[in-house]
Amino acid sequence: MSKRTVTARIERFAVRGSFVIARGAKTHVDVVVAEIADGGVTGRGEGTAIYYRGETAETVLAQVEGVAPAVADGASRADLLGLLPPGAARNAVDAALWDLAAKASGVPVWQAIGLPRPQPLLTAYTISLGEPGTMEAAARAVAGRELLKVKLSGEGDIERVAAVRRGAPDARLIVDANEAWGGADIERLAAGMADLHVELIEQPVPAGQDQLLDGVRSAVPLCADESVHDRASLDAVVGRYRFVNIKLDKAGGLTEALALVHAAKQRGIGVLTGCMLGTSLAIAPAFYVAMQGLYADLDGPLLIDDRPGGLRFAGSDVWPPERGLWG
Repeated sequence: MSKRTVTARIERFAVRGSFVIARGAKTHVDVVVAEIADGGVTGRGEGTAIYYRGETAETVLAQVEGVAPAVADGASRADLLGLLPPGAARNAVDAALWDLAAKASGVPVWQAIGLPRPQPLLTAYTISLGEPGTMEAAARAVAGRELLKVKLSGEGDIERVAAVRRGAPDARLIVDANEAWGGADIERLAAGMADLHVELIEQPVPAGQDQLLDGVRSAVPLCADESVHDRASLDAVVGRYRFVNIKLDKAGGLTEALALVHAAKQRGIGVLTGCMLGTSLAIAPAFYVAMQGLYADLDGPLLIDDRPGGLRFAGSDVWPPERGLWG
């Protein structure tokens, strides 16, 4: 029996304009692509380093190369949960294994998971952090989109969201505080967001300081992002957040993300499916997680110069991946 062939590389994609959040601006993103070939069929997966956990494209590539011999010898998706920690490397390899199995068997991933036939999904579109006037102009430019996600940074956030609301008066809004409200009056800020018809507030406090939310009565549901990566970190946010943001790079792949969806629902926690900056190859497997949640934030390919043959975006929706792309 011939062994699989495992290869990986770093690819760079330019950001359209700049992508600005509380931690800084990006003009490009480096992603790691893993490919697994077996019997004339090749599966692909993509991961973006979780920079706030110390990952870089180079460390992710090294991790993929480190498990390549085991994967070549037949390691499974379940085996990967013990071979690699949650993160972008495991995500890239896990996705490649899912894609390989789908291509080899002819059974698409959605069918293997047991999902209904995929239909287009509403996805949020990100308004980068900036001065209120800049954010108002950005919102006005995309005012036809149904759901906007607004990046925040702490002081002046109500003014920022008010500006976005002026620019896109009919849009639904969710906001991402990016851990910036740790020393703030969260109840006051949430009440201000409710007045502006914000539906969801992501990660108001720094990860690891979620006890700051104990006793807080938020007028808008709170969603954990950096505080939850996989099932092991889920119980710490129960009672503090009503939603979790599941990202494949955080969870370490579709395999863990599917288990995390199930665990969250068992605990009465809703799901927002998010993404790092990445191409359509990274978003494709996340689509099948998003099918099982209430919110999708899968606009990564719209914010960069996407790879050829990427996902179809039209209006406010993203279409399911074609089999030539993934799965």
